[in-house]
Amino acid sequence: MKSSIEAIEEERMENAGGKSDVKLGVNGFGRIGKLSVWHHVARKYFKEIVVNIGRQAGTSLEDIAHYVQRDSTYGRLHTYLYGQNARPVVEAVDEKTGTMVLDGIRVTFLRSHRNPVEIGWRQQDVNLVVDTTGQFLDPTLPPDHAAGALRGHLEAGAAKVIASAPFKISDKGLSMPEDAVTTVMGINDSDYDPRRHRVISNASCTTTCLAHMMKPLLDAFGPNKILSASMATVHAATGSQAVLDRLPKRGKIDLRKNRSIMNNIILTTTGAAKALSLVIPAMKQIGFIAESVRIPTASGSLIILVVNLQEEPAAEPIKRELINDIFRQAADVDPHGYLYYTDQQNVSGDIIGFPRAAAIIEGNETHRRTAEVTIDLEKVPGIDKEIVATLNKKILRVPVTQTVIYGWYDNEMGSYVNMLGDRTVTIAEDM
Repeated sequence: MKSSIEAIEEERMENAGGKSDVKLGVNGFGRIGKLSVWHHVARKYFKEIVVNIGRQAGTSLEDIAHYVQRDSTYGRLHTYLYGQNARPVVEAVDEKTGTMVLDGIRVTFLRSHRNPVEIGWRQQDVNLVVDTTGQFLDPTLPPDHAAGALRGHLEAGAAKVIASAPFKISDKGLSMPEDAVTTVMGINDSDYDPRRHRVISNASCTTTCLAHMMKPLLDAFGPNKILSASMATVHAATGSQAVLDRLPKRGKIDLRKNRSIMNNIILTTTGAAKALSLVIPAMKQIGFIAESVRIPTASGSLIILVVNLQEEPAAEPIKRELINDIFRQAADVDPHGYLYYTDQQNVSGDIIGFPRAAAIIEGNETHRRTAEVTIDLEKVPGIDKEIVATLNKKILRVPVTQTVIYGWYDNEMGSYVNMLGDRTVTIAEDM
């Protein structure tokens, strides 16, 4: 007599839409880890998923099953898959094998090792790993680093590893390894070379949104016409923040990160500007500043992008309609739906779960103003003072248009996890 899981596996092999023989490994089962499993269960590209939790969770696998099918932000797994009238899709929970079946997809949970080099990817026949922990981000560290390392996954049997956050090289004297690359889908995803790259960063939710906001402007105006740019992200809470006030960890200097996200607007930092230059090299010649503010919402974030554009006296002035048309047209030709344009009025809750869109441009809020920037040539470095002395006018007045653009993004499922899923599948297709 066949066991329940064997029967389900047989039916799954007959009916599942999986296209790949590659087993997907997921390290970490927090916000991005769990939602990535949801994404791939829905997508059915991978026929099997192995999740490393690295520790015992709850009292049994049933507790993990309880966690995997419920989410405070996005509802229940079965309603996410099939709507409000759907029935639960978690079956065949087997404590002995550490397996369960989620809507026909077999998922194995590993609960023994947290250091990547010790995870049994080779024994599980896993070739592709997505690390969602946010802890292992330095591509220069050796596999056997005492605190764990991203390359530990490779040593443990994986052929490729994708980090769900930007790389962070701790030793500033080291450069990016030749086998590492940062990509954003729809921007520079073709930079990934399957013959060369083994360690891939999918950047961040903020970098992803920002890249899709900046690229249409760069395509329309070019980097020379963009004098400067800055952004502030109004970002939903993340799992690393404190629910209630707590003492700072040893050596930490930013005391705001220990304050309750439930009760405060918290100033913090973002690496979006640095990561953006990796995926759009033209940004290196544009003065750019990025800031971040965390707010007490579960998901749904906003980028306020400010761009200063040089006007051409003989040309038509840069108007609000032109800026919106640039984004509207870019969204219309986007084959993947990564960029979305709307003239409707939205709040953050409206974009939670918004399918696929990396950036949702709210054209209703686009603003611009043209003014003159005064430049004293005598104070400009690099200009010959003798030449300046011969000029009748030493003060230049340059027309500059400042435009403000608002871009929404679901920093969890709607934007980032879907983009991460696309990156994962495209890499698997070349394996």
